[in-house]
Amino acid sequence: MTNDGARMAGTGFFSSVDDVSAKLAEAGYLASTAVATTVFLADRLGKPLLVEGPAGVGKTELAKAVAQVGGARLVRLQCYEGVDEARALYEWNHAKQLLRITAGRDETWDEARTDIFSEEFLLARPLLTAIRGSEPTVLLIDETDKADIEVEGLLLEVLSDFQVTVPELGTITAARRPFVVLTSNATRELSEALRRRCLFLHIDFPDAELEQRIVRLKVPGLDDVLANSLVEVVGALRAMGLRKAPSVAETIDWARTLLALGADTLDEAVVRDSLGVVLKHQDDVRKAAEKLAVT
Repeated sequence: MTNDGARMAGTGFFSSVDDVSAKLAEAGYLASTAVATTVFLADRLGKPLLVEGPAGVGKTELAKAVAQVGGARLVRLQCYEGVDEARALYEWNHAKQLLRITAGRDETWDEARTDIFSEEFLLARPLLTAIRGSEPTVLLIDETDKADIEVEGLLLEVLSDFQVTVPELGTITAARRPFVVLTSNATRELSEALRRRCLFLHIDFPDAELEQRIVRLKVPGLDDVLANSLVEVVGALRAMGLRKAPSVAETIDWARTLLALGADTLDEAVVRDSLGVVLKHQDDVRKAAEKLAVT
């Protein structure tokens, strides 16, 4: 069940680094030169892309934007503690298999086994779904660091040769190589074996100029002066060593909040009344209020 076509490098979504920047911007994702370059190389070389960084800096959104501009189906494996092979790769439809065995009572076990371990009874999960897809596909393995280390073993075959072995059916090799994005918040160290198979990209909180551009793109009705003030305050909050620093998504939420409130300045009253939009822990709110002199 192999296909030599899967050996070709790259998915062909982008023609150059500038093309990456332009297309992602059209999809509402403003990429730095480093991000655009790494995405282009992952696309051209056919290598998985490991994107690491704090929560809320746009790692998952990057995969979604690539899928959008590539006209590709997005297949997402959301990792969490306890995710296993059955949820990540495939499992057999045991209820349907049992019905089939019951219906064929006069058959020998060998006859029934040949039937029940066939494609009809196979339930493909995200990894196998992405490998078997014939259309352009972006495989997002989200929050990889939340999965148990054993799950990384499942990923090695998939990311090395873009194939999956189902003992009852054989080896299934990708008919069309997916663009693979793994994200990590770095809550635990990923294995060197997994890292070797990927191109690496670290995305941190954007600088003030880029974040202002993001805010203006996502909340076009917000006054430029207010947008700049907002980004300055968010930058100050991130420098306070809070339990959870505001993400870019929360900056955008705050901008939309200010627009909804009809605020034209970011004065103490506005900050006091809306600080909970960007800070999600009471001790962070209290600490920020004290340092910003908001009472």
